[in-house]
Amino acid sequence: MENRDFLEKLSGYTGVSGREEKVAEIIRGSFSDYTDEIKTDTLGNLIALKEGEDKRKDKLQIMLAAHMDEIGLMVKDIDDDGFIKFTTVGGIDQRTLVGQEVTIYGKKAIKGIIGAKPPHVQEKEERNKAVKIEDMYIDVGRDNKEVTDLVSVGDLAVIERRFSELDGNRVSGKALDDRSGVTVILECLKELQRLHHTADVYPTATVQEEVGVRGATTSTYGIVPDIGIVIDVGHGKMPGTSEEDTAKLGDGPVIVLGPQIHPKLHKKLKEIANEYEIPYQINAETTPRGTDAFAVQVTRSGIPTALISIPLRYMHTSVETLDLTDIKQAGRLLANFINQVDAEFVEGLRCF
Repeated sequence: MENRDFLEKLSGYTGVSGREEKVAEIIRGSFSDYTDEIKTDTLGNLIALKEGEDKRKDKLQIMLAAHMDEIGLMVKDIDDDGFIKFTTVGGIDQRTLVGQEVTIYGKKAIKGIIGAKPPHVQEKEERNKAVKIEDMYIDVGRDNKEVTDLVSVGDLAVIERRFSELDGNRVSGKALDDRSGVTVILECLKELQRLHHTADVYPTATVQEEVGVRGATTSTYGIVPDIGIVIDVGHGKMPGTSEEDTAKLGDGPVIVLGPQIHPKLHKKLKEIANEYEIPYQINAETTPRGTDAFAVQVTRSGIPTALISIPLRYMHTSVETLDLTDIKQAGRLLANFINQVDAEFVEGLRCF
């Protein structure tokens, strides 16, 4: 399956944090073509294994982690007229919610729209302010009895959005954060088919990143890799943003640098990118939280960790936008890194 088709398929499935099982099935089907083992752990993480050529029991282990969950909505209440009040699961830009079409997953999937009081009937002081989420509601076109027969407090909902192709290699859709990272891992596995590697590779699709990097915490604890590499998204350059906080779409993946990143891993990734003429960008991230890299780094007695980011515009909306070229190049970078890593390099990670 081509990367574009795989990403479109993942984007189209619902996998709000805590309910990622349908997305996991799709990933399992694709990862299994390129790996030797695959399992789902107790929390729901999908953990595969691609065995290396070194057959010793204590051979190197490299974990590739990208989260498969997405942000979403959850039903909080149903009023007497059948309007559904909701809250968010994960961080959503609430300014983008009014007017969106949604699907609520109750006893059956039902369609609705997110409504709010229009400007015509707002008080004067309300008109210049963003609508608060507590003033929004989902209208499914049914009365209270019909709604309560189908929908319960705690049911999840997602914004409906068709995956779209823009000019060039750019695409837009929901949940590209971080199913683009999962797609990078698939691209890496394809590249590894033609390369030699001694290390065991653990491609891992983690759960519940958007609500506290929970899946990365438990999966890393179970694997205990010698090296952990997280693939996530970073802010893409767009009008009104600064150069230092963003990266350009199509100019290659971002090799992140910061306290959560092992400096020798960062250096090695840059060396490999230069050697194989893979375009890349550098971003400094001084705050460790926000991606699975934090959880991987501090697992057990600590894991040498790197972070690769795919530039993404409009993060945490339903029109996230990226360049497929960056996914391809990130997969090449990871595969060639895995191809070159040996025991001597890993031993050197223990001393700065």
